[in-house]
Amino acid sequence: MYYWFGEHKIEGKEGNQAWVGVHCYSSQNLTDWKDEGIALPVSKDPESPIVEGCIIERPKVIFNAATQKFVMWFHLELKGQGYKAAKTGLAVADKVTGPFKFVKAVNPNAGKWPVNYPEKLKSKIYPENLKSWSEEWIQAVKEGMLLKRDFEKGQMARDMTHYVDDDGKAYHIHASEENLTLHIAELTDDYQDFSGKYIRVLPTGHNEAPSIFKHNGRYYMITSGCTGWAPNSARLLVADSVLGEWEYVKNPCVGEDADLTFHSQSTFVLPVQGKKDAFIFMADRWNPENAIDGRYVWLPVQFDENGLPFLQWLDKWDLRFFK
Repeated sequence: MYYWFGEHKIEGKEGNQAWVGVHCYSSQNLTDWKDEGIALPVSKDPESPIVEGCIIERPKVIFNAATQKFVMWFHLELKGQGYKAAKTGLAVADKVTGPFKFVKAVNPNAGKWPVNYPEKLKSKIYPENLKSWSEEWIQAVKEGMLLKRDFEKGQMARDMTHYVDDDGKAYHIHASEENLTLHIAELTDDYQDFSGKYIRVLPTGHNEAPSIFKHNGRYYMITSGCTGWAPNSARLLVADSVLGEWEYVKNPCVGEDADLTFHSQSTFVLPVQGKKDAFIFMADRWNPENAIDGRYVWLPVQFDENGLPFLQWLDKWDLRFFK
């Protein structure tokens, strides 16, 4: 059984805030879906971080075999603060469809340095009057100026996803440092906190909307650039380990509208159960003027002669595409 979690939207611009909660659907074939209701409702309590009117985006759920709990993390913005808070929220349930109980909202890895951060930069101090987007400012951000700014309170966490590796280790992958740098953070064994072990990925690369999968022993991540609600060219990143050195390869999309990711933005790569090397690239078509009218793009991940994944538009396809 597959379970699909998403933001419950309402009509109009108001739908960009959370007024209902996180919705859940189930399917045995990825085509026919059953409404499982609201897995995590927003709160009526004005003191709650998930009070109605907050922003809840990109909820992801993973199962912890040791605790037998279903663990949900999501990008959370506090009501009335726009995108200033940049927190990640945690909720836990005994059943996959919920009800999930909200636990906490955090900025990850307070007081922790990335494991791939050079020792020599930890004590470096930057001028306070650097002009934003100047060469000096960009270089300072690349070296960790924003990382240091948020060191004590915890790092920013916006667009996010989960990945559970073959060894059961789980990772929280999110856009950080004002969306300029991705962070990949290891979770604790119960998946309900951050272990303090994390890396920075492509500092100042301006990547968001991460989606990750593993194929033939290598790790691939498809991300998006940052152009507000408008689509842009996807990026393919590759590494030999989750906390390894990630490298940009190319735009994985080919053909017409490849430079706009087929008018969509990545959200997840789903391994198809029961089929070898079968992955579905999932993406969103945002409509901020009428949030409920957001649409979806699902395409099969294909592999070229060098083993690199690519995406090609198909008007129609089904699971028979995979051998």
